[in-house]
Order: sequence, then C-alpha cells, then structure tokens
Amino acid sequence: MCYQAISVLRQQMKPDWRVHGIFTNGGVKPNIIPEEAELFYYMRAPTKVELDVLIQKVLGCIDGAAKATSCEAKHKFEVNYLDVVTNKGLISIYEKHAQNLGVTFETNPSIRDAAVGSTDMGNVSYVVPSIHPLFDINTDAPIHSREFTAYAGAPTAQEPTLTQAKALALTGLELLMPGNKQLLEDIRKEFDETFGKSK
Repeated sequence: MCYQAISVLRQQMKPDWRVHGIFTNGGVKPNIIPEEAELFYYMRAPTKVELDVLIQKVLGCIDGAAKATSCEAKHKFEVNYLDVVTNKGLISIYEKHAQNLGVTFETNPSIRDAAVGSTDMGNVSYVVPSIHPLFDINTDAPIHSREFTAYAGAPTAQEPTLTQAKALALTGLELLMPGNKQLLEDIRKEFDETFGKSK
C-alpha cells in the first residue's frame, strides 16, 4: 500500500521532482502477508526547499499506509544531496578562462541552468562558495553507463577534459594572485548574502 500511495503521489508532484523506489524485502512466500516489508527510495528535487516538501509528502504516504493497515512504519534517511548553488562571481572567472581556451557555453537559460542528476557537490556549495562545471565529451552515452565510462577514457575525450582542468586551475590561480583580495571578499560576500549569513 505504501508503494502504491507513493506511485499515485506522482500526480501531485512537480514535473522536475523524482521518486525512485524498489522493494528490498517483500516477504518469503507469495501466499503469506509478510511480517515485515522494506522499501528503498531516492527522492530528487531542484532545490532543498522543494526536496523538503517532497520528503514530507512521501512521509505522509508512509504514515498513511501504516495507519490503514494497522502496521508500524519506521523510516531513516541516509544522505540528502542538496542542489548546487553556483557562486556567480566564481563562475564568471571560470567562464572567462574557459572561453579564452576556446570553450563555448550554452546560452539558453532553460538548458544552461537545468538541474542535472544529484551530487554531493551540492552539499559543499552550502558551506563554501562553489561551482560545478559540466562539459561535453561528444558522446550520447548516458552518464553512469559502461559506454560512457569507456568513452571518457578514449583519446577523443582527453582534449576537452584537459581544457576544463586548465580553466579550473587558472580560476584558482587568479583567486590566489597577489592583489586579488577584493575578488575573494566579493565572492565570500555573495555567498553570505545567498545564505543569509553575517560576519
């Protein structure tokens, strides 16, 4: 019932929310109601605020199913991967160096700013000013697939990867150059304002 409730919940989810679930324990015999059942879910949303809302909706499904079946429900969370909050000052420095190295960037905001997957880098971006550039290695293979892994190691993928490494290194060097203290302070100020922090 819990699994079905969460599946039906998709009617009330935003188009860019995701809930993926599997049974990790569903009993041992098909003709016996299991004494215990276990589900494992991933939940994704573009922002932490939206993820919090989605989590509460899923918890409502869990509690509702338990109440309807006179069962006890327990849940635990592992790690929440937060959205990546890009520091505009930092990304502008990176983009300058990348463009000088011949990189072209997507100009359509709906594509450029779209949330893609999940990463622990999002959690880092809530602690320190951050960027998480993505780049193309000219393959249509889905990421996290064997095909993508093979292509990432191919000679044709090395030039764009090296270019990105150079752009990131140049970004770091510019921040560390003598006389650029104000640049660092501006980046930190933007970060503090984004998260409502004060000195």
